Amino acid sequence: MPEALLQADLPNLKLHARGKVRDIYDVGDELLFIATDRISAFDHILATGIPDKGKILTQISLFWFALLADLAPNHLITADIDLYPASLQPYRSLLHFRSMLVEPAEIYPIECVVRGYLTGSGWQDYQATGSVCGIALPPGLVESDRLPEPIFTPATKAPSGEHDMNISMEEMGRRIGLGNAELLQDLSLMIYDRASRHVAEQDMILADTKFEFGRTAHGVVLADEVLTPDSSRYWWRSTYRPGGPQISFDKQFVRDYLVESHWNKQAPAPGLPEDVVARTQEKYLEAFRRITGRSSLH
Repeated sequence: MPEALLQADLPNLKLHARGKVRDIYDVGDELLFIATDRISAFDHILATGIPDKGKILTQISLFWFALLADLAPNHLITADIDLYPASLQPYRSLLHFRSMLVEPAEIYPIECVVRGYLTGSGWQDYQATGSVCGIALPPGLVESDRLPEPIFTPATKAPSGEHDMNISMEEMGRRIGLGNAELLQDLSLMIYDRASRHVAEQDMILADTKFEFGRTAHGVVLADEVLTPDSSRYWWRSTYRPGGPQISFDKQFVRDYLVESHWNKQAPAPGLPEDVVARTQEKYLEAFRRITGRSSLH
């Protein structure tokens, strides 16, 4: 198994930001997004990465950007390294498959969450209140039930180490303007619908997902990563049984290991054993193969 890339160091370029997964560099009037192999759980970046995870996330996002382009423009300029500026050519081997050149955007400070199934924090909320994020639902639903229709549940973006906070559409409107809030809601629900239909043909269910949108000189764009296992909850359709948790394509192996290890969910985050790394990598690869229809990254 190749080594995991935990940090992308490009010494001759100006670092713009480091996120949980992405390292972002300024390249003239454009931004270079590099997806590392870092993995986070319980809002902390772990000491161990998942080899090739950044490549998998990038290739899945590129697939969705292309499939959704008529619904929502995006910030992608190119992922073809041959078209990158001369300043990036010395880093070709590092950037291959895991980078994209994008148009800078003013990102809305909102996580645009769409839920199609009753799971995770939504299930906990429903058990306590009979609703999810203030949206009333029919009584008698069970864990993992399909909702009568997908719901939009926006949240604030919390700093690293903190949880996002669910907010109402009214509060979202106060923060970014009612017209913007309604537009992002409509776009999110349309994208979720198309993505759900696509993955259903691949024996997958898109249980929930979150999007980021920004504004450029050309208008509102879909930004960052899109419909990856890091930002979405995918299940097997063939094994789907409401009434409990489902088999998923995300980092559940990692979460399960951390719970069993009795980590206190405080920094510093621990590393992962080889078998958990290998099984998690295979989950990401399986999601990549099913979503994109490609057999390998290369």
